[in-house]
Amino acid sequence: MSTTTADNVDQAEVKKFEELASRWWDPQSEFKPLHDINPLRLDYIDSAAPLAGKQVLDVGCGGGILSESMAARGAHVTGIDAGKAPLEVARLHLLESGLEVDYQQVMVEKFADERLATFDVVTCMEMLEHVPDPSSVVASCAKLLKPGGTLFLSTINRNPKAWLMAVVGAEYILNMLPKGTHEYRKFMRPSELEECCRLAGLGVTDLTGMTYNPLARTYKLNPCDFDVNYLMTAVKP
Repeated sequence: MSTTTADNVDQAEVKKFEELASRWWDPQSEFKPLHDINPLRLDYIDSAAPLAGKQVLDVGCGGGILSESMAARGAHVTGIDAGKAPLEVARLHLLESGLEVDYQQVMVEKFADERLATFDVVTCMEMLEHVPDPSSVVASCAKLLKPGGTLFLSTINRNPKAWLMAVVGAEYILNMLPKGTHEYRKFMRPSELEECCRLAGLGVTDLTGMTYNPLARTYKLNPCDFDVNYLMTAVKP
């Protein structure tokens, strides 16, 4: 695995998603789980920090599924990502949707130095488990927030159940994701992510789980079950 620590980017991870970029907007492709969970995470964000009229940054936006849906709710959205190919797909899809999103290929740490305290809302969803130093990402997201702004994070818990569900089940049994999508050692316990938020000067206000029913093939939010996937809300004082 090739890792450039100075930029906090794992080049192998970037390459993985670049190779899949053309299928990002196909709801039956490898990105089907993102399409399926997007209404849940969008409503979670919009209910806690109403998006209309807000300056919003989507960190690790990929092909723009969440970015576009937030723009459709009336937000002024900027999406940043390390990968070139996913952003090209995201820009092309704007021609179809007619929405406006400012997509930029830049690392969040560099962007934070340029756009200090600019955004009302920052989202970083399904990204932390793909970078060498998630604490650096959280700290940069905190810098980008205006005072009183809200950060939304989502990632995968680190425990045997999460390994069975997110790796063995999703990648090898149900074939929901390409094999090798996730590395168990990069998963984060909620307590670890909360500590990252605290060190970045943020106060955690909510922790909610996201569960999957393999029989019904449906996802739902569950405030009492964050054994596998979970979302966290943190606010800048």
